[in-house]
Amino acid sequence: MGTLADVTTQGFGGPRQSHLARRLPAWLQRAGASRQGVLTAMLVVVSLLVAVGIVVARRYVPVSSIILLMLLAGYLLRLRGTVIVCALVVVEVAVLHFSGLAVYTPGMAVVQAIALVAVLRLARRQDRLGLRGAAGNVMLVDLRDRLEAHGSVPPLPAGWRVDHALRAAYAEAFSGDFLVAARPASGRMLEVVLVDVSGKGQDAGVRSLLLSGAFGGLLGAMPREDFLTAANDYLLRQDWDEGFATAVHVAVDLRSGDFWVASAGHLPAVHRHAGSGTFEVLDTVGGPALGIVPIPVFQMHAGRLLPGDVLMLYTDGVVETPGADLEIGIDRLLGVAERVVATGRGGAEAVLDGVRTGEDDDRAVVLLHRE
Repeated sequence: MGTLADVTTQGFGGPRQSHLARRLPAWLQRAGASRQGVLTAMLVVVSLLVAVGIVVARRYVPVSSIILLMLLAGYLLRLRGTVIVCALVVVEVAVLHFSGLAVYTPGMAVVQAIALVAVLRLARRQDRLGLRGAAGNVMLVDLRDRLEAHGSVPPLPAGWRVDHALRAAYAEAFSGDFLVAARPASGRMLEVVLVDVSGKGQDAGVRSLLLSGAFGGLLGAMPREDFLTAANDYLLRQDWDEGFATAVHVAVDLRSGDFWVASAGHLPAVHRHAGSGTFEVLDTVGGPALGIVPIPVFQMHAGRLLPGDVLMLYTDGVVETPGADLEIGIDRLLGVAERVVATGRGGAEAVLDGVRTGEDDDRAVVLLHRE
């Protein structure tokens, strides 16, 4: 992808100007200027041109152009460059106002001040994350896409289906809940792990990405009874300040329907029996959360999915309500599942809609169907 100068000159000046625009940043970089320095210098020049335009061509360059310039600085530059451009803008506005060259109403001044504070806060946050201007936004999108890709379920044979829905707190792009699924080369087994990382939203997004990649490598590569132990060892090695996670691991024999469930501090799985129409809350609670105990013990619950049965996994955001007992939340979830899943009126998304918990926590539901 070219620089801002490349895009501008290709649009208005043709090949010769485009070549010159490519040569100019390279010359500046050889003289010791970084790409951020080049962009900062370009925006400084643009800000001066905008100030001149406000004076001599006010009809075509309105005072509000200053806001657009600050937003552009916040999008392209790191904190230092953004501060330089914003400081210059403040000086220009003061000179234009007190010299009488431009008229600023109180409302315009308030709007520009709010824009200035917002841009600086955004630049400071990106700088703390180590993100470089616009490239940082591209990286965040790539991380989010990678996390979603890790949660894709491999193709399953006829008669089996996995439906899942994940929603981040406050509809953010990143979630502390994630799903990883694997089907080993033999094709007979399907393994699924639903994880709830400590924290929520963007705060847990990086940890979710790291753990989903690691768990994806472990899943299906070792005996099912060893997975949670290996995942716990990996989490302990990270030495994170807030580094624990709950997880529920399911292994299913796609020929016989036999399944095994083990939990690491996670809420119990639910087995819907098609024959009786009942929902059984499985006794899978007992193992500690991942990343807390050096040598944990995880017990596996064994069962069998018959045609029409459903195995439901979920995270605490689905059933927890401030001030209410957790069992009440599970009962509410079972009631929704009976109306939605048992009747075939919807899937995981419909379950989340029916539970109607708050938006202040990550939520996930996984439905494993044997049809």
